[in-house]
Amino acid sequence: MTAREEEPRVVIRDKRRIDPTSGTVRVPAGEQPAGARTGARAPGEQMSEHEAVAGQEQPAMVDDDLARQLAERTEDLQRVTAEYANYRRRVDRDRQLVVDQAAERFAAQLFPIVDDVERARDHGELTGGFKSVADRILGLLDGLGVEPFGVGGDPFDPSLHEAVIHDTSAEVDVPTATTVLRQGFRRGDRVLRTAMVAVTDPEHPVPAAAPADVAGEPAAQPGEGPATPASD
Repeated sequence: MTAREEEPRVVIRDKRRIDPTSGTVRVPAGEQPAGARTGARAPGEQMSEHEAVAGQEQPAMVDDDLARQLAERTEDLQRVTAEYANYRRRVDRDRQLVVDQAAERFAAQLFPIVDDVERARDHGELTGGFKSVADRILGLLDGLGVEPFGVGGDPFDPSLHEAVIHDTSAEVDVPTATTVLRQGFRRGDRVLRTAMVAVTDPEHPVPAAAPADVAGEPAAQPGEGPATPASD
């Protein structure tokens, strides 16, 4: 073995990142240049059939997912909107109910005072300062939407009138409220107090129409036997 072969072999590696000749940045061995993507195709290289199909299916899957999410969010928004509308309707209905009940309770406390005012009017005592007070009380009822009802000569209506006196007369054909003893009050379609009246019934009430039998012939009157066909 010669002396040259026994000497250690010296290897010099240039690890400078900047090339002293060209001035560019060197890329260490085993690393990819910045901006390079793994699996990137070289210029002129075409996609395989599998990559082409996958590239076409991915946008379709994304569109389907977005459409599903949009439908879900739209359905949630519609449900929340309907629930809020129902809540507003319940709140408005409950608020109006509270207002109506408060107005009716307040009006009911004024009814005895209005009765005294009407009695004073009938006796000619509604004068001076008392008349001004009475007018203001009646104005309160008008402001609450409460109106009186019950006038002599109205047909008797059990839902509006409370009959305390009954008599008969040939001058009426139907039960009639001839005398109003106490006015009634209502607010809209709701009756707050019925009118107290004297009712006059007709002296000779009209008999109810006799019902016809199955064949269309009038039913037999009391004391009469059943109708029999005439014999030849």
